[in-house]
Amino acid sequence: MTDSMKAVVLAGFGGPEAFEVREVPVAQVGPRQVRVRVHATAVNPLDYQIRRGDYADLVPLPAIIGHDVSGVIDDVGSHVGEFRAGDEVYYTPQIFGGPGSYAEQHVAEVDLVGRKPDNLSHLEAASLTLVGGTVWESLVTRAQLTVGETILIHGGTGGVGTIAIQVAKAIGARVITTAKSGDHEFVRSLGADDAIDYATEDYVEAAAEITRGAGVDVVFDTIGGDALTRSPLALADAGRVVSIVDIAQPQNLIEAWGKNAAYHFVFTRQNRGKLDALTTLVERGLVKPVIGATLPLARTGEAHEILENRRSYALRGKVAIDVAGGTVDLPSRID
Repeated sequence: MTDSMKAVVLAGFGGPEAFEVREVPVAQVGPRQVRVRVHATAVNPLDYQIRRGDYADLVPLPAIIGHDVSGVIDDVGSHVGEFRAGDEVYYTPQIFGGPGSYAEQHVAEVDLVGRKPDNLSHLEAASLTLVGGTVWESLVTRAQLTVGETILIHGGTGGVGTIAIQVAKAIGARVITTAKSGDHEFVRSLGADDAIDYATEDYVEAAAEITRGAGVDVVFDTIGGDALTRSPLALADAGRVVSIVDIAQPQNLIEAWGKNAAYHFVFTRQNRGKLDALTTLVERGLVKPVIGATLPLARTGEAHEILENRRSYALRGKVAIDVAGGTVDLPSRID
């Protein structure tokens, strides 16, 4: 083990070119911490929001960001009994709580860390941690989605949407999702029962037609804007809207009143319990991450560009970063 490692460092807020590859010190391991050799990480919208300065007050520069880790434990603290060196693990680093995952090694509190599913590669596991925890928090903890209920998932081809479809189906719900017409076969392959082409159809009218006027029990908003304010119109009475989108401006949610709807805004907190629940679904073959692009650590800025401008690419699912290797798998451009 060397005392330094390569990391992608955010030197200043700005575009994808703001990252620099640097040699940085490796953190010491505390009593209830583990040090992990990172095999893979992934890119989330939160990452490019941080990079461009949306959360400048919470991120002292220079910073190592990134919110997904899959790797192998190198060292454990003196009070760690759950894991040992050589164990394969996956987790989300504490958000706004120190260095992130765009690096060759990462030190984490052991309570955040879960055992990696045996049937996933490191790239797949790293593509599940933050989005999987977010979906679990949203559908299970907040919406309390149950067997036989109907859910409308906005953005079914995205990193969150692809997992949400699978988790909702595993719960036993009827799943409706929005996606371009060319992606309908794909989202159905994940478990969607019905797909709405958001480019040509009004999702409120389409959901009413699909449910024969009954409305959906839950709407999962991964987009914001119109999807946040108009979604109550698609709900059954006393339905629930769960949103994971940060609201920059106050929005009028008057449409929720007529349905006596509940709104939940989720900024997920990570813990091993959610990961263990997801691992059970993954190892039963009910959930599998979708990776739409893979790049090496040195091309993290390019990975950001692809995700931030995903409508310019034929991108389905997550953008992953192969830290231990040099895998390159790019989506085709469509503009």
